[in-house]
Amino acid sequence: MIQRFIELGEGYSDIYELIELARANRHRLSGFFAFHTVKKGQAVVSLVVVLHPTDPGDFQPLYICREGVPDPSVKPNKRYDLFAETAKELGFGVIHLDVKPSTMFAELDLYYQHLIGIMRMNRFIPPLQ
Repeated sequence: MIQRFIELGEGYSDIYELIELARANRHRLSGFFAFHTVKKGQAVVSLVVVLHPTDPGDFQPLYICREGVPDPSVKPNKRYDLFAETAKELGFGVIHLDVKPSTMFAELDLYYQHLIGIMRMNRFIPPLQ
């Protein structure tokens, strides 16, 4: 199985694309996630929609808007509210995880590998077989 993050942007206007991806793929939805972190002194979240793997192909996409939405527990905002409302509308809750910021990693790929490891360890996505 291949599990890969697909970055849409930081969550400004691309949050609408993330929401539309979830609605259009409701039959493949696996989960909604909010990764909380502090980046450059600001509390932010990365919003993630995970789909079940493709069949055939065994490719599991994790769509992400990385570190551009203010943390709703610090600064309530409409972008996060839209994400949470979409999750509820589609029968899901948002799973919250505290993670390190991407700036702590030399390469973005290492950051995404770190997040995949956390998600596998917590059994939110399946391990490689």
